[in-house]
This record gives sequence, C-alpha cells and structure tokens, in this order.
Amino acid sequence: MATTFLFDWFVPCPRGLEAPLAAELGEIGAKHVDGSQFRIGKEVPGGVHFRGSWAAGMAANLHSRIASRVLLKLAQGPYRSEHDIYELAYQQQWEKWFSPNETIRVDITAIKSPLRSLEFATLRVKDAVCDRLRELTGNRPSVDTAQPDVRVFAFLTLNECTLYLDTSGDPLFKRGWRLDKGAAPLRENLAAGILRLTGWTPGTPLYDPMCGSGTFLAEAAQVALNIAPGVERRFGFEKLKQYDVNAWQKLKGAAVDAKRAAQSSRADIQIYGSDISGDMLDKAYSNLERAGLPELSLKQIDARHMTPPSDTPGILVANPPYGERIEVRGRGPRGELREPKNRGHDEDEDAFIRAQPDPADQEFFISFGNAMKQRFPGWRAYVLTSDRKLPGLLRLRESTKTPLFNGALECRLFRFDLIAGSVRNRPAAAEPAADQAPDAKE
Repeated sequence: MATTFLFDWFVPCPRGLEAPLAAELGEIGAKHVDGSQFRIGKEVPGGVHFRGSWAAGMAANLHSRIASRVLLKLAQGPYRSEHDIYELAYQQQWEKWFSPNETIRVDITAIKSPLRSLEFATLRVKDAVCDRLRELTGNRPSVDTAQPDVRVFAFLTLNECTLYLDTSGDPLFKRGWRLDKGAAPLRENLAAGILRLTGWTPGTPLYDPMCGSGTFLAEAAQVALNIAPGVERRFGFEKLKQYDVNAWQKLKGAAVDAKRAAQSSRADIQIYGSDISGDMLDKAYSNLERAGLPELSLKQIDARHMTPPSDTPGILVANPPYGERIEVRGRGPRGELREPKNRGHDEDEDAFIRAQPDPADQEFFISFGNAMKQRFPGWRAYVLTSDRKLPGLLRLRESTKTPLFNGALECRLFRFDLIAGSVRNRPAAAEPAADQAPDAKE
C-alpha cells in the first residue's frame, strides 16, 4: 500500500478559541480522514498546528466552523534582513503549486520583528516568487490584492520566517449565506467558537434575545443539522496543482448528501431568537433561508421583556448592543424604529464597534439583567462584550470570564448561572491572561 504524504498545516482562528479549535480539528480528523493521515499538533496563540494529508487539509476547510483559514506550511528559516527572506522564498518550488497564469497576493504578519518595514518585506517575498517562476518559465504571475488565485503568507518572529500557502481563498468565516448584516455583525467563526465554549449541544434549548441578523442561530442550526459550514462555497486549493479532485468530490459529496438529508428533516432543533427590530428579523429570516435552514422561531420582542422560549432551561447567548445599536433598538419620537447612523466604518471588515455606555444604555442593561434573573432560573447565560464593566451594569456576578478577540479588539465572554430566587454571591473565577498573537490577514 502506498504511503500517503503528510504535510504540516497551521490553522489560525480568533484569539481565545485555540482549545475549541484543536478539539474540533480532532473531531474532523476522526470523522472524515483516515486516522493515520491526521495528527493534532501544538496550540499557539492565534491558532493550531496539525500534520495531515492533502485530504485532511481539504476536510478542515470544509468542516471547521472555528478556523479563519487553513495554511500549508512550506518552509521555515532564520533571517536577519529582507535579503534573507527573499532567499528563503526564492528557494521554494512554487512551480509545484501554481503557474505564472495565476494571480497572487502576499501578506506578512509579525511579532517582535526587527525589520523597519513589513511592506518592503512583503514586496521581497513577492519578488522572490515572481523571479523564480520567471527564471523557470519565462513568465511571472500578476498581483491581484482583491481576488487573487493564490495567497502566500509569511510569518515573522524575532529571527525566523515561516512561509505558508493558503488553501482557503476567502476567509472561512465567509460561509456564503450571510448577505444581510446588522450594525455590528459578529463573524461566523467567532460565533461558532462561542457556542462551543458555552457547552451547548443539539437538543438543548438555545435562545438569542438580541439575534440581529441571526449569526448565532444559523451557526447553531447548522451544527444541529450536521451541515458543513463550507458546503456552499469555493476554496483556494481548487486552483492549486496539488488539488486532488477525486478526494475532494468524495468529501464534498458526503457533505452535500448530509445537507439534503437535513433539509428534508422535520426535527425540532429548539433554537430560538428574538429582536426588537422587525427589519433585523427580516434579515435573519433571509440569511437562514440562504443557509438552507428550516424556519426557526423568531419573535419581535424587546430583550427587556423577553420570556423563556421553552419550558426546559437551556443556554442564553447574546452579543448585546451598545451606543449606536441601542439607538437602533429604540424608537423615535413617533414610534418608528430608528435607522443606524453611518459612522463610516466598513461593514465588510466586520468592525466590532462599541461605544461607552450612556445613561440610556445603563437603564437597558439593568432591565435586561433583571429579566434574566427573574424569568430564566436554571438557564446559563453567556454575554459577549468589550466592556469589562458589563456584569456591574447587569447587576449580576459572573461565574467565568473568557478573553476573546474579534480581530484586534479584546472582548470578554461572561458566563452567568441564573439561580431561582436570587443570585448567589460567589467569587469570580480568576481571569486568564490574554496573549498577544498574530492573525492571518483576512
């Protein structure tokens, strides 16, 4: 029997989700790849290493809900200057992976690099790739920073450079179904990681009282129905020479069959959402439909007046609004829903905008906290925020707080155990240190 060649891979993710990602990758390997072709490696701030076959890399792209990208490691070596980086890149056999007919893009991230200009280092990697292909073929690839066929990543530490080839294409949080967003949309892979941190499993009631465009709901429903997050999108590896079309058709075919089975299922998946904005609920319905999901129970309710959607306690998860989004949730002088003000941020970058709470915000969160205490005994609530003072605003004591990053913004996922009758005084868990870590540019 022929030995399958194993590659080294690195899978970046939102910082704070490394352990959930490692567990998820282990499950993907066990379920979709021959065990001899997949081994989980080291968790590092911002991602997870693994060793596996080409099929393992494709399976990670197709099935990972938490990954940002799947990067194939090509080389690692010491450097002291941009010239050393150029030489390392020039020595790689890029011709094995793509031709000069493909367009390319190069990105660099760094920690403690002594180089004065990462832009110049990026240019030198690009020059090395193009120079090698021109030497071999007489032609050099063109650069396309918007929609390249091939993406090359370099990661610099104090004295080492690692070169990666991207196999994902667009970032993996872009599932292909979300076209309608709210004022501060939550990335899909961060939402999926949060759901995993809550311990929620299919069959347990899940409720998002400020569901916005439905990101938590869609991610949870796809888990409950066993729908692969990448089943409807294309990937960067499909344009590489090493693309194993037979192995991919087998993986993709199984995922398509599972989605079709889910769409014909009438199972009650006990996933519920509500929002004060009818416009946001319309967006949520549209997104769920595009994701191929059954119609979920969505209601137009102010979160301050929410009630449990099921008799059985479950998980409440929320990404609450501040400032501008509180305004959206309110009503104007004539009772109409207010439209969000355009602050000029790029929604496509999924900016996680948060303002400092004003008195109106404080009143909202006090009432929201009271609703949780009084009406949701036995539930566990998880609230994501960039404001570390949120438990005080809610007048609840958190049982845990987990540092998470949405891009560069440091956030906290607070857990509140809602006890019937009162909230017990118990010491807050010690907060783990937040490590600085690189993220692959998206």
